[in-house]
Amino acid sequence: MRQGFVKVAAATPDIRVADVAYNTEKICGAMGEAASEGAKIVVFPELCITGYTCGDLFSQEVLLREARNALLKIASFTSDKDMIVFVGTPLSVDGKLYNVAAALNRGEVLGFTTKTFLPNYGEFYEMRHFTPGPQNAQEILFEGNRVPFGPQILFQAASMEELVVSAEVCEDVWSPIPPSIYAAMEGAAVIVNCSASDETIGKDGYRRNLIRGQSARLIAGYVYANAGEGESTTDLVFGGHNLITENGVVLKESERFRNNIIYSEIDIYRLVGERRKNTTFKAPEERKLPRIPFHIELEETELTRRFSQMPFVPDNEQEREERCEEILTIQAMGLKKRLAHTRAKTAVVGISGGLDSTLALLVAAKAFDMLGWEKKRIIAVTMPCFGTTDRTYQNACKMAVQVGAELKEVRIADAVNVHFRDIGHDPEDHNVTYENAQARERTQVLMDIANEKNGMVIGTGDMSELALGWATYNGDHMSMYGVNASVPKTLVRHLVKYAADTAKDRELQEVLYDVLDTPVSPELLPPKEGSIAQITEDLVGPYELHDFFLYYMLRFGYEPSKIYRIAAETFEDRYGTAAILKWLEIFCRRFFSQQFKRSCLPDGPKVGTVALSPRGDWRMPSDACVALWMKDLEAISQAD
Repeated sequence: MRQGFVKVAAATPDIRVADVAYNTEKICGAMGEAASEGAKIVVFPELCITGYTCGDLFSQEVLLREARNALLKIASFTSDKDMIVFVGTPLSVDGKLYNVAAALNRGEVLGFTTKTFLPNYGEFYEMRHFTPGPQNAQEILFEGNRVPFGPQILFQAASMEELVVSAEVCEDVWSPIPPSIYAAMEGAAVIVNCSASDETIGKDGYRRNLIRGQSARLIAGYVYANAGEGESTTDLVFGGHNLITENGVVLKESERFRNNIIYSEIDIYRLVGERRKNTTFKAPEERKLPRIPFHIELEETELTRRFSQMPFVPDNEQEREERCEEILTIQAMGLKKRLAHTRAKTAVVGISGGLDSTLALLVAAKAFDMLGWEKKRIIAVTMPCFGTTDRTYQNACKMAVQVGAELKEVRIADAVNVHFRDIGHDPEDHNVTYENAQARERTQVLMDIANEKNGMVIGTGDMSELALGWATYNGDHMSMYGVNASVPKTLVRHLVKYAADTAKDRELQEVLYDVLDTPVSPELLPPKEGSIAQITEDLVGPYELHDFFLYYMLRFGYEPSKIYRIAAETFEDRYGTAAILKWLEIFCRRFFSQQFKRSCLPDGPKVGTVALSPRGDWRMPSDACVALWMKDLEAISQAD
C-alpha cells in the first residue's frame, strides 16, 4: 500500500447450487489463498454463497437461514485476515429479500450494499425473488448490531484515507446511471462488483469495454468478480470472466470458462492525482453517503502488474501503426494551418541525417501534400561543420532528394571560426562555447534563408530534449513552428520506422533505415577516425529511461522514489539499480534547471497526453527548486 499500490483480487470459487456449506468452504479457501498473496481487497461473485441460479429455491427459508449463518462464518474467517472482502448473498430484511454484496473485515460485517437495478428481461427474472434496494442507505439490525444497508456505501481504510471502496452488484453497472457514479463523486477510488453475468456470443467484449469504460469515466479502479462454473447450466453458462481495470486500462483479465483468482495492484495515488487535475470531476458540496472505516495494515505491496518500458509507444503492432499515422497527421495538420495562415511560400528545415530532423522533414512533406504544394518548395538545408560525419551528411542529402525537397548546403565552419576570433575563443578548446556556437550559427542560417525565401523555419527538437534541456538556447532550441515539440525520442524512432516501413520509394526507405541505425548525436565535436565522437546517450543517459521518467512524473505526478521503484522492476533486464538511480537524479536536476528553455518555446502541436508547452500542459517557474525531489531520492541512495 505504500506509494499508493493496493493489491486486489477477483475470485470465482467452485460452487454447488444451493450447497451453502460447500460454497462457504470454497469461499474461505479462496480468501486464504488471496491472503497469502497479499491481497487487501477481495471480491466474490453475486449470490455466490448460495449460487446465483437457485431460482425459486430463494423462497425457501432453510436456504436463506443457512446463507445467513454462512455469512457469519465467512466474516469470522476474516478475523485474522488483513483484507476487506465483498461477497454476494441473499438477505432477508423486514419480510423482503434483497440481493446484496456484504462487506467483511476483521471478523465483522461492515455493511450490505443492495442491488439497485434488478434485470427482469431475457434470461433474467430477479424481480420474481428480490426487491430493489432502497434509494438511500439506512441502517438495519443484523445480529444485534446496527449495520448500513443500501446503495453507495463508502468503506474507507483507516490507515490510508485515500483508499475508499464502494460496491455495486452486476446489473447496476449495465444501467444508464450506475450507482458507482455517485459513490465515485463522493470519493470512492475503487469500485467492486459482485456479478453473475452469463456468457453469450460477443458478450465478453462488451463486458470488457463496459468495465474498462466505467473505470475511465470515474477515474477509478474497478474489480469485477463474475460467477463461473458450478452455477446451474439448465439454460445458461457462466464463464467466470473477471476483470481488474484502472482508469480505462485492463490490468488483469481472467481466462473464461475456468474458475480462478486474478490479482493486480491498483494505484490509488495515481487515481487521486488524476481526479485533482480533472476540473470536470467535481465532488458534491455536501457529503451524503455513509463512510464506514475498515482496517488493514499499511505495508509494502509486491507488484505483479507490469509497466511498459516505452509508455509513449503502444506494445501492439497494429495499434502502434495506427498511432504513428495519427501522430504524423496531427503534426502535418498543425504545420499546414500555420503555413497557410502566415502565407509562407516555403518551409525551411535544417537536416542533419539524425532522427529528429528526419521526422521534421517527413512532416513537412506530408503537410505540403495536404496543401497541394510542390515539395520542391521545402528547402532542406544541410550545414556541415566540425563534427559532421560522412554517413549523416550523405543520408541528409539523399533524404532531401528522395522527398522531393530543394537541397541547399551551407558550410558553416568558416563563419564559426570568424565568430571564435571575434569573441576570442580558442578553436582547440572544445568546450560548450565550441559546441553552441555551431548550433546558433545553424539557426541563424536557417532564419535568414527563411527571410530570403519568404519561408518558415520548422523546428526539429523533440520533447525528450526539451525535458532535459538538451538544446542550445536560441540555437536548435528556437524555430518558427516546432512540429516535434510534444513527441518523445522513443516515439520519434517509431514514427521514422513507420515512415520507412510504408515508404513506396525504395531509396528513401533505405536512407530512413540507415538513419534509424545511426547513434543519436548532435555532432558538434570532431569525428574520431571518421565516426561519431559524441554519443548523446553516453552523456545525458538512455532516452528510453528518460522518457519513462518523464511520462510518470508529468502524466501521474509520481514522486521520484516511486518512479525509481517501477523503473527498477521494468528495466531489471537492461539496467542495474545504480544506473537507474544515477540517470533519474540527472533527469530531476536537468528537468528543473532547464525550465527556462521551455518557458519560451515556439508554437507546436500537442499530440499526446504529456506535453511541455508553457501555454498549456506545463506551467512551471523557471527558478523552482528541485530540493524536495532530490530528498525523496536520497532515501533510496542511503538504503542501497
